[in-house]
Amino acid sequence: MEYSVKGNDILVSEPDLDLAETLDCGQAFRWSAVESEYAQTFTGRFLNTDLTVSQVSPGSFIFHSTSEERFLSVWKDYFDFSTDYSRLKALFSQDPTLEKACAYAGGIRLLRQDSWECLVSFIISQNNNIPRIKGIIHRLCEHYGGDFPTAQQLAGETPDSLGYLRSGFRAKYICDAARRVASGETDLDAIAKAPIDEARAALKQILGVGPKVAECVLLFGMHRTEAFPLDVWMKRVMAEYYPEGFPEFAQQNAGIAQQYLFHYIRTGAPQPEPAV
Repeated sequence: MEYSVKGNDILVSEPDLDLAETLDCGQAFRWSAVESEYAQTFTGRFLNTDLTVSQVSPGSFIFHSTSEERFLSVWKDYFDFSTDYSRLKALFSQDPTLEKACAYAGGIRLLRQDSWECLVSFIISQNNNIPRIKGIIHRLCEHYGGDFPTAQQLAGETPDSLGYLRSGFRAKYICDAARRVASGETDLDAIAKAPIDEARAALKQILGVGPKVAECVLLFGMHRTEAFPLDVWMKRVMAEYYPEGFPEFAQQNAGIAQQYLFHYIRTGAPQPEPAV
């Protein structure tokens, strides 16, 4: 990644980023595409900091109205600009299926999200679709003045008081997560550093956090790149392409590889012919 400062904007050159593939693929839920003069423009919020970012052309971006200090202290890390995704894709491409997936959606990057916000977001994501998840999170933040509420703020809520979210059975899970994190019973910072199996077990102590949500929090909220969320699509990938297990050479970064595979199998892979 290279960048320069132009007035109040930061101009970024990064070949391994596509905004739509990264911001609208289901790993984060506070980004929206907006009309602009550029090829793609998204507005969003992270750590209660707003950003408008545009993709001018492949590999060329404008981070609008952002200071150099803010770009380096917040957005460089959030977009994982310190990781060499070209190297990772070259490594993954030793496998023919991964090679196709990386070629199809090579602009996906893993966002480095806040662990608390990520935990609540993926609790909300259960048996849900992306527009509805975004709606629930928007109502939650709007209720708290536009900011994502802290665990301490949410700890006093009840499923009834969260009725405005229209989140159904998930409200009681949000309340349990808030109570545990606010009290220190669940220490997200410690979990992020724990051995992976201990981290999984600790997250699954939270009401409503099963294997998939735990893996999503580890991957998207704690940058544990060995975490590997399995939903219906990825179970299909594993059964069809990796019945004997995921390639060993990719396991350390299996979660990043999963992002390419997930996008490819849903929208780019040839589908089997219907039975006659």
